[in-house]
Amino acid sequence: MELLFIRHGQPAWVVDGVAQPDAPLTELGHEQARLAAERLLRDGRGFSEIIVSPAVRSQQTAVPIAEALGLTPTTINDIIEIGVPDWTGQPAEVVADVFASAQHRSIDEWWDGLPGGESFRDFHNRIIGAFSRILTERGMAPPTTGDQLWHGTNDDRRIAIVAHGGTNAVALAFLLGLDPTPWEWERFILYHASFARLRAIPMAGEHVWSLRTFNDREHLAEDLRTR
Repeated sequence: MELLFIRHGQPAWVVDGVAQPDAPLTELGHEQARLAAERLLRDGRGFSEIIVSPAVRSQQTAVPIAEALGLTPTTINDIIEIGVPDWTGQPAEVVADVFASAQHRSIDEWWDGLPGGESFRDFHNRIIGAFSRILTERGMAPPTTGDQLWHGTNDDRRIAIVAHGGTNAVALAFLLGLDPTPWEWERFILYHASFARLRAIPMAGEHVWSLRTFNDREHLAEDLRTR
């Protein structure tokens, strides 16, 4: 089994100086999504399914990819990005100041998240719960002990997942058996429309996830790469 994590294209977080909570893609973001789709089509190996976050930016990124691969996306609500405070209508400078000051929080404050938003603890549990269910339903159950061995029947299906920097980073850490931190998106930097590919390989009578590519942006020219 192979998983291809695709981060959404560049979102329009700010319009006319005001923050948008569920931002659509920018023109550049649509171009990034189109180029990602073209690369997957050229690859020629195909996918068995596409799983998508419900966020507008992920849904829009998935459109050209689904069309190129001839698949209907499956939306899974629980893989949406961490919930932030409601900044609707707030000036962009205010939001930027919140994020800048948040970098200096203690680790306990990091786990608690931003006031009014989802805690990282809840986000982490939501994401690992979602991917445990997703993979169990497809025949690969997560480890029940500390050995990091996944149980089930490994097959040749390929699954594309169009989601977010935070979502994809938490999922990668979980699948690779790493201890969690409340800043996974800083530990695993994933640019817009980048790819991260994992493959399940036989190990000790079961399976482990092997990271094959990370933050792959070969389909994007240098001037089209954004974070």
